[in-house]
Amino acid sequence: MSAVDEKDPSPAEAQRRWKLPVATLVIASVFLLGALTLLYPSTASWFAQYNQSKTIGMISAEISEDEPNWLQSELAKAHEYNQQLVGGALLSPGSNVPTSDGRQGNGQDYNDLLKVSDDGLMGRLRIPAINVDLPIYHGTDAKTLERGVGHLEGTALPVGGASQHSVLTAHRGLPDATLFNDLPKLKIGDTFTIEVLGEVLSYQVIETQTVLPDETKSLVPQYGKDLATLVTCTPLGINSHRMLVTAQRILPTPIEDLNALGKAPEIPGFPWWSVFAGAAVLAAAAWVYFAGRTVNTRSS
Repeated sequence: MSAVDEKDPSPAEAQRRWKLPVATLVIASVFLLGALTLLYPSTASWFAQYNQSKTIGMISAEISEDEPNWLQSELAKAHEYNQQLVGGALLSPGSNVPTSDGRQGNGQDYNDLLKVSDDGLMGRLRIPAINVDLPIYHGTDAKTLERGVGHLEGTALPVGGASQHSVLTAHRGLPDATLFNDLPKLKIGDTFTIEVLGEVLSYQVIETQTVLPDETKSLVPQYGKDLATLVTCTPLGINSHRMLVTAQRILPTPIEDLNALGKAPEIPGFPWWSVFAGAAVLAAAAWVYFAGRTVNTRSS
């Protein structure tokens, strides 16, 4: 076909032509990346809560299938371990978690006690006042504290008893999990429960304090008292001090806590972050598409 036979495209044809608008694509990509970055904490926290809920549900399922005699035998071993324990805890300077100076004298393997699963799952911690429902694991290594609450080895296993003091610790300020973020909101009189091997222990907060890492007196057992302390780092992001929330056992166990024993955890609500993420993707795609349609495709 000769050049004289070529015709300009009609306005309708030109309107239907599309060309990739590179500049708009770059701007839209930056916008989308920023939107998804802002949504990351909510997204990661939702998945963390979902996985924690599944783990807690597994605890109840596992325990319901176990023989009562086996459960009582395992609890008896934990009590024996505690009786043989001489311990306290050290809040190491510059560390995110406490360390232990406890020593056990009965030769029992700590990791085999209160063992619900092979990944170190021990029990469940519920703090209604701050909407916490988390799995408890053996130990306080970094991997453990990314998944939930860690029990400080060398302090009493959380099975209760006179002159016993259990220490549980969790992170604050993780970008992908809530954990103990709201622990500073607890006040004297608030309660929490610990579930282990089909039993529930109720505790009422009697003291909250912020201490330096070398101030450890409040973590040692006190004669005749059944205590549990929740530990996290403070101030948020600096971790120069430790916040301690100490609670004393409530006896008899409140009926509402007995009724809630083994109750299925609440699954996180609708993931609204997915709606916003989808809207951001669609908005960016529409922007690029319509920008491409307005390119002048008139041939020479």
